Amino acid sequence: MVEFRWIKMSLFLMLVLHFTAAATGQLYLSFTVRAGDDVTLSCENVIKDQNNCDSTIWLFIGSRSTATVELVTLGQIGKNTNSKSDRLSVTANCSLVIKKVTVEDAGRYVCRQFISGQQQGPDSVVDLSVITMTEHKDSDKVTLSCSVSTNGRCTHTVKWLYKGQDLGKDNQEVKTSQSPCNVSVTFKASHYIYTSNSNSLKCAVTDGNKVQQFPFRLQPSAEKPARTDWSVLNYIMLVMRVAELLLITVITVLLIRARGNQRPPDDSTVLNSEGSRAVRRSGPAASQVHHDEDGHDGTVNYENVGEPSASVRLNNLHTNINSPEK
Repeated sequence: MVEFRWIKMSLFLMLVLHFTAAATGQLYLSFTVRAGDDVTLSCENVIKDQNNCDSTIWLFIGSRSTATVELVTLGQIGKNTNSKSDRLSVTANCSLVIKKVTVEDAGRYVCRQFISGQQQGPDSVVDLSVITMTEHKDSDKVTLSCSVSTNGRCTHTVKWLYKGQDLGKDNQEVKTSQSPCNVSVTFKASHYIYTSNSNSLKCAVTDGNKVQQFPFRLQPSAEKPARTDWSVLNYIMLVMRVAELLLITVITVLLIRARGNQRPPDDSTVLNSEGSRAVRRSGPAASQVHHDEDGHDGTVNYENVGEPSASVRLNNLHTNINSPEK
């Protein structure tokens, strides 16, 4: 009962708004679009023979704010449009184009004409409403929601249709939740409505005498990010860890083998070396070094070391014979 009274009051306010706009000469339009789509808002009071719409400005009052933002200043995109600037443009007939509409774009747009700083004619007013669709899964159930964001209080009616029929009417397999400008349906994820993947499921939005049907589709801002498959990720990390351990093991084995090939000399080599140096340092033969023609030292002649040669013995014999005895 309270909801019915609220709807009647909202309709009365809309009629007052239309009457006020007509009385003041304002030109009033309304658009309802789905989030993610593009929309062109026409300016109904354009002055002819403008040069790049240099007499036109566009103002915006959002549904979530009372502040007025100047989107277009004499044909040029305003500097205070924030994230909207790259999505806005002005056509040759001074209409305002908004690409990839978001919920934040819902609100009232006003087109005005100026010459030498003086406004020319009445305002051209456009109310933009934005449709959003969401999907929520809980265990074996799925909930689909369709809602409308508008300028001020919502006077739209919303419902889900399947093949043109009210989905929540006389359907015990579907649970419907209705509120102003929002409708949700819940059913099993295995239900043929959800698994058919057809365009038969639509959200019907009624604004006054105008009815629009939007096929079910998640808007870009509501699409869920791809889920990370942690099992695959953990498997990849495990493989990388094993490969790292194998590489460390191989490097360690190679280092051990390289050190093993550089063995110290054995005992016999050490003894021979020490004995050789001892022979060279001791005995009368240490001074008997053979020199070759190039002056390089040769090897020591160890043959008959300490015993006089035959020529020396013969000379001694002659000396003993010829020398008189004392």
